[in-house]
Amino acid sequence: MSRSALYPSAQTAPAAPPPVWEGYGYGFLGVLVFSLTLPMTHLAVAELAPLLVGLGRALVAAVPAVVLLVVTRSRRPNRQEWPGVILAALGIVVGWPLASSLAMQTVPSAQGAVFNGLLPLSTAAFAALRSGERPSASFWAWAVAGAVLVTAFALRQGNGTLSTGYLWLLLAVVLGGMGYAEGGRAARTLGGSRTICWALAISAPVVAAPVGWMAVQAHWPSATVVSACAYLAFGSMFLGFFAWYRGLAVGGIARVGQVQLLQPFLTVVAAALLFGEAVEASTFVFALAVIAVIAGGRRAIVRTKK
Repeated sequence: MSRSALYPSAQTAPAAPPPVWEGYGYGFLGVLVFSLTLPMTHLAVAELAPLLVGLGRALVAAVPAVVLLVVTRSRRPNRQEWPGVILAALGIVVGWPLASSLAMQTVPSAQGAVFNGLLPLSTAAFAALRSGERPSASFWAWAVAGAVLVTAFALRQGNGTLSTGYLWLLLAVVLGGMGYAEGGRAARTLGGSRTICWALAISAPVVAAPVGWMAVQAHWPSATVVSACAYLAFGSMFLGFFAWYRGLAVGGIARVGQVQLLQPFLTVVAAALLFGEAVEASTFVFALAVIAVIAGGRRAIVRTKK
């Protein structure tokens, strides 16, 4: 693959706008990778400190990110792109992993994943505030409907109760929405893969010292936990964002962000297939309802500020 294919140039205009479904396709691929994040985090924090898991994945993922930037002679973000890269690093490289790792100490991964269905609404809100997108009233109605669905699902799974871990998940939703929207904004001109690589690269010096200190004190984990941490670093924190930011950039941050409403149900299905967990029939009923919300949101107008 050539460098131009991996990192699209800001100066090269495409011959035609990308197909509408291209953004959804890349977005779904990213969500598919992200769907195992909370279960893998739940496995990891059983033996390792949440701070080590949350920050360690960023430091490990920074290694291939820096190598890729050097090998491809990647350009640095320009003045307009740096704010998006920095806020993406704060939101999805440091903030979301750290808050979600703390949440996984007390919240079952399946319930936490469904609660993360609020992420599309958070992403759309930040897109409206910072990325020049102006979702219509009908779009907001569909987004809120999706948020209500996944919240109802989470409450149902938890028998109507929410543990304190959900406060960490709420913080994770806010930080994640900011990171997705800001990274998607930068990726419009910087490219999706380059955006996450630079976000990881600038985060590495910040997290290196605390991760090193905690790693020295930690006991060597089991092979299962090592595998979970590897997935979090190379899948959830690195490769998944190649597709996710590409999808947000070409399809629209607010609109493609709604695809993440499927993530909770993909997580539940993955838990059933990989870990033998039982999946209730109501889960699939909620999944169909969420798919309907995504279809409705796709048809809603999202204007871009000129």
